Amino acid sequence: MLKLPPATAWQTRTQTLSVLGSTNNTTYSTVVGSAGYTFNPATGNTVTITFQGTSQRYLRLTFTGNTGWPAGQLSELEVYAQ
Repeated sequence: MLKLPPATAWQTRTQTLSVLGSTNNTTYSTVVGSAGYTFNPATGNTVTITFQGTSQRYLRLTFTGNTGWPAGQLSELEVYAQ
């Protein structure tokens, strides 16, 4: 789950990002390919990305676009194993 501050001062934005994973924090491979995710203050400014089980110990987000700011933005990252 990706989160931005829920304040209404933040306008709705779409951020383009991919999720990479690694078992050794050296070599990363794509876990979730690049896609656009909409963060909307009206719905809590949260985005959930679901992916198949993986043995990756490390995750890295790579931001390549943001319609609300010239850089990637994230205030909290939560990862849950099932």
